[in-house]
Amino acid sequence: MNDEATEPPRRLSRAEAKARTRERLLASAAQVFARKGFAGASVEEIAEAAGYSIGALYSNFGNKEELFLELQSARVRERTARAHEIIERREEDDPITALGRFMVDIADKDTDFAQLQAEFWLYAVRNPHALDAMADRVAQQRDAMRGSVSAGMARRGITSDVPAETVTTVLFALFNGLVQQRRLDPDSVPPQLFGQAVHWLFTGLEEKK
Repeated sequence: MNDEATEPPRRLSRAEAKARTRERLLASAAQVFARKGFAGASVEEIAEAAGYSIGALYSNFGNKEELFLELQSARVRERTARAHEIIERREEDDPITALGRFMVDIADKDTDFAQLQAEFWLYAVRNPHALDAMADRVAQQRDAMRGSVSAGMARRGITSDVPAETVTTVLFALFNGLVQQRRLDPDSVPPQLFGQAVHWLFTGLEEKK
């Protein structure tokens, strides 16, 4: 038998408690949104499922839109970090080929969240404040990738007058568009297509030197 006194659990700081509350609310929101969709989910149900009051939810998130956008941002941050890792890795595989496989993986496996994104997009285009908030999040995501794109252009010796910010916007649109097209018609978007399209884009930029 251990006679040593058991230390009481460490009390969370205010910041740690707030972070834990946010995490639980986001996890609950993900489950409720997946089950009922954006329109069908209510903040009351999300708070109850997380074990918190409505007041606790509103002290962390302004409304249901903000909850959804934070979920979406977290998902995209994970993808952006993975894409950045692929771009920076050079020893094992061609990064563009690996990005193509990554695109296919998203298109083929992440279909549940894709439905929620489509639903929120329709909501946002009818509600300018939501569209503005969504645009701000997307801009942040592009900014996170701009450094990697700029480095990739430099490695290829591209000195075009087209800024890396613009190239990043095109690559984001290309990636997202091909993901949607593959979900619609998988045979039309084989894994190598993204890499080919990036090659065409960079070749055009090289010709603008």
